[in-house]
Amino acid sequence: MCQLFINAHSELWSNKTKSLRIDGVVTSIRLEQFFWHTLEEIAARDNMSINQMICKLYRESLQAKHDVSNFTSFLRVCCSRYLALIANGEICRDLSQPLASVDVQQVLNREQSRYFSN
Repeated sequence: MCQLFINAHSELWSNKTKSLRIDGVVTSIRLEQFFWHTLEEIAARDNMSINQMICKLYRESLQAKHDVSNFTSFLRVCCSRYLALIANGEICRDLSQPLASVDVQQVLNREQSRYFSN
């Protein structure tokens, strides 16, 4: 089992720092390449650049009154959730299907009942 992870290409866990501007403020985000690849896939589904999507996530997180002090961790969780939603059959991996077309409330309701109903 471990060989599945150990023998993966080492580039996947190498870090890459990207600079971007969020609301006029230049910042940098450091993530493993695996997460950059996943963010690129997520952004492409809705015809956005990674920078555009990250800015959108940041602004919407602020609007929802989330703590964005550890935004990098939030981005890792976004990637993990995206892949888990695919694995659980909640969304398809068809890159031509925008994530904006997903019935978010239905997905969240099913997720709620799967993980938190007891």
